[in-house]
Amino acid sequence: MATITAAMVKELRETTGAGMMDCKAALQENDGDMEAAVDWLRAKGLAKAAKKAGRVAAEGLIGLAETGSDAALVEVNSETDFVARNPTFQDMVNAISNSAIKAKGDIEKLGAEAYADGGSTVAETLKEMVGSIGENMTLRRTAHLGADNGVVATYMHNQAAPGLGKIGVIVALESTGDPEAVKAFGKQVAMHIAATNPQAIDTDSLDPELVERERTVLTEQAKESGKPEAVIEKMVEGRLRKFYEEVVLLKQPFVHDPDNTVAKAMEAAAKDAGAPIKITGFYRFALGEGIEKDESDFAAEVAAAASGA
Repeated sequence: MATITAAMVKELRETTGAGMMDCKAALQENDGDMEAAVDWLRAKGLAKAAKKAGRVAAEGLIGLAETGSDAALVEVNSETDFVARNPTFQDMVNAISNSAIKAKGDIEKLGAEAYADGGSTVAETLKEMVGSIGENMTLRRTAHLGADNGVVATYMHNQAAPGLGKIGVIVALESTGDPEAVKAFGKQVAMHIAATNPQAIDTDSLDPELVERERTVLTEQAKESGKPEAVIEKMVEGRLRKFYEEVVLLKQPFVHDPDNTVAKAMEAAAKDAGAPIKITGFYRFALGEGIEKDESDFAAEVAAAASGA
């Protein structure tokens, strides 16, 4: 058995672009033969996957899975929407969503979870899919919510297939009331969250840095009025209340009944359910949010292709 040195692993990595551990495994499997190791990586799709990894993957799907008292979201990205419509890709995202229930929001644990039939892990399956389809793909994030004394409601917007779409929401509600009534209200809240993208459940849960940043901006705006300091303070507090109505879930006008806030709608739903309802958490995943997409000139690309450039 040949000795596998760090220099050999480095050389193979630079040649193929594959991961360090994959390169080490390739050299071990091929007794240090560099050329055979390259072929081994190519055969497994690992070299190809690594070469694709620099490309921006901002398309794909949000996946959602739920059990009686748990729900999980995942975002699996691809380079093109065409791949997102591929049934094989969709089946993969569905399977990853189901594995996400066990991972409970831990992205590393999800990557290590057994995929579907248990023959490989989620991370290995994703890498294999990159090699077979030929696009960069990434498991970007996951989230999980559970409710021991209530329900978890879900909603998928722009649904491409059951449990798959462009915006996914899960929301946990605690209540000892009628589970069906609580779940029905929870579904409405999930749809509301998809539409309004709140930043927190209540004012106390807002990120203090976000509030301070907003206060600073509002103060500078108010100072331009030239009014006394005491008046400026009142102006800022009034504008902050308006800000809270925009970003705090319970203070937002309920999309299903804009004359009432979500908090008021929750009080009404509690009467129907026969017990108080409390929203304890939510997650909203919108496909590709926060990813910087490459800007491309489609007409120029077509012209280049036509000229053979």
